[in-house]
Amino acid sequence: MITDEDAINEFINDLSSVKNYSDNTIESYKNDISEFQAFLKNEKMARGLLFIRNKVAQNYVYYLSGKNLASTSIHRKISSLSSFYDFLVKEEMFKENFFKDLDEPKIPKRLVQVISTDEISMLMSSCDLDNKLGYRNYCILGCLFGCGLRVSELCNMEIKDIDFQERTIHIKGKGNKDRIVIMYEELATSLKHYISTFRTELLYNSGSTENRHVFLNKNGTTLTRVGVRKILEKCVSDCGETFHISPHMLRHSFATALLNKGMDLRYVQELLGHESLSTTQIYTHVAYDTIKKSYTLAHPRAMRINEKKDKKEDN
Repeated sequence: MITDEDAINEFINDLSSVKNYSDNTIESYKNDISEFQAFLKNEKMARGLLFIRNKVAQNYVYYLSGKNLASTSIHRKISSLSSFYDFLVKEEMFKENFFKDLDEPKIPKRLVQVISTDEISMLMSSCDLDNKLGYRNYCILGCLFGCGLRVSELCNMEIKDIDFQERTIHIKGKGNKDRIVIMYEELATSLKHYISTFRTELLYNSGSTENRHVFLNKNGTTLTRVGVRKILEKCVSDCGETFHISPHMLRHSFATALLNKGMDLRYVQELLGHESLSTTQIYTHVAYDTIKKSYTLAHPRAMRINEKKDKKEDN
């Protein structure tokens, strides 16, 4: 007979070996399932994960809502359980996923956070290009903003993934989905120089020549996500600024900049590696002001009104 722990272990193995999820993501799934197990035990709702009934799922939503959690946190927990039970149904360990189509608290729409092109230029100008760490940081900023990479994709990128002739990078994306991203010419040149010079110096510090990851820390080992965040914070500090920045903000800024310049939403979706177009559409809210200005300058009726205003001001 299959136990709860057997089911969890098989699900976690699927997340790790098949879907290639990060350790942090997998840990989050584990925590969400453990919390649900504790709920079942404390509320005496069922003998275990494999014995729940339809009403238990909705009762769990009510329970989470009563804990004053943010709607985004509730949605994530329910989404984790829905993925878990989807897997169980697929593997014929459970008959139905009761966590689908539940009545959940609505998530408030939030605009994504971006930084301006001028701020990005300022950050890149702060990098000391005569220093191996400064040059590496310059390339990191270039990849995050120039290619729209997730921080995990940046850290996992290997030398063999880069095609300097085509100016493209083969990215192993979220959920084991591969895609090709494009480099602007100056970024390709900078990356090539970093790999052939400063990266070699960094690698020497590790005492090993086996590491093929592009971005290394000062000890010559693979750069981590925490390390990237600290690098970005240092870049802001070196500029004498105090604004908040994260790797994902640079990804947001990449997408917004392309949409502001008129790139088709589907092309942006492809470059970001989004499975659904609706995920990419969050950036259209940020680009709205630019779209509005373009409309005012382009639409014949709007142009007429603006011309009349200009004439009045001249008089």
